[in-house]
Amino acid sequence: QRIFEVLDVPVAIRDAPSAVAADTIDGSVEFRNVTFGYRPGQPILHDVSFRAEPGQVVALVGPTGSGKTSIGALAHRFYDVWQGRVLVGGGDVRQLRLDTLGPAIAMVLQEPFIFTGTVFDNIRYSTRHATRDDVVRAAKAVRAHDFIMRLPDGYDSVLSQRGRNLSAGQRQLLSFARAIVADPKILILDEATASVDSFTERDIQAAMKELLKGRTSLVIAHRLATVRDADRILVLRQGRIVEEGTHAELMRGRGLY
Repeated sequence: QRIFEVLDVPVAIRDAPSAVAADTIDGSVEFRNVTFGYRPGQPILHDVSFRAEPGQVVALVGPTGSGKTSIGALAHRFYDVWQGRVLVGGGDVRQLRLDTLGPAIAMVLQEPFIFTGTVFDNIRYSTRHATRDDVVRAAKAVRAHDFIMRLPDGYDSVLSQRGRNLSAGQRQLLSFARAIVADPKILILDEATASVDSFTERDIQAAMKELLKGRTSLVIAHRLATVRDADRILVLRQGRIVEEGTHAELMRGRGLY
C-alpha cells in the first residue's frame, strides 16, 4: 500500500513545452536573486545570488538549516524556485530538458546508496554503457581499487543491501568512482566526508582532488579540510549569504566563518 502511495504522488516538476537539451552546457552554475522554501510562507533561501564559473570549486558552509542542501537541490531542479532564476550553463533550468540536465550533474551524498548486486554494477549503475576498463580506471582514480581487489570476487563481489558488508569510507569511495564514471560537468558534494573517521578522510580527500578536476563543483561541508582549498567559499546563515571569499580572506575578516 505504501509503495502505491509513492507511485501515485503527482509529478510536479515537468519539462516546459519549449524546453531544450542541456547537452552543450558549459558547466557554470548561477543563482540570481533566488528565494525558495518547502512550505508556503516559510522561505529557506532569501534573495541568494552567486555564480560558479566552469571548473571552479565553490564551497557552501554555515550552520545546520542555513539552506546549503537546498541550493544543491535547486541546481538539479528537484524543486522550482519561488522567485529569481537558477541557471546551469547559462540556461534557466526550467527551460532545460530534465533527461539531459540530470546526466550533466552528479551528486555525492553523506550516505551514498549501495544496491544489492556486484561492485561493478554499483559503480556503473547510472552509466550503463561504461565498460569494465572505465569502472576500473575510475576506482583507481579514487583509491578504491585496492580494497575492491581484496574482496572475495573483486569487482564481481556481491554487496548486501545498502552495502552493509563495506565500511562507511568504502561506500563513499564507491560513490566517488560512480561519479567519475558518469563524467558530469557539474558535481555537488553534500557532506561527503561527514560520516568517516579522520584516517579514512585522508584517503577521501585525495580521491576528491581527482573527482573535482575539470568540473564545476558545489561542495557542502562543515569540515575545514574539505573547504579550505576551494576557489571560493560562501558562508550562509538563515538562508542568506553573509560572507564570501577564499579561506585566507575569510579568516582575516574574522566574521561568522
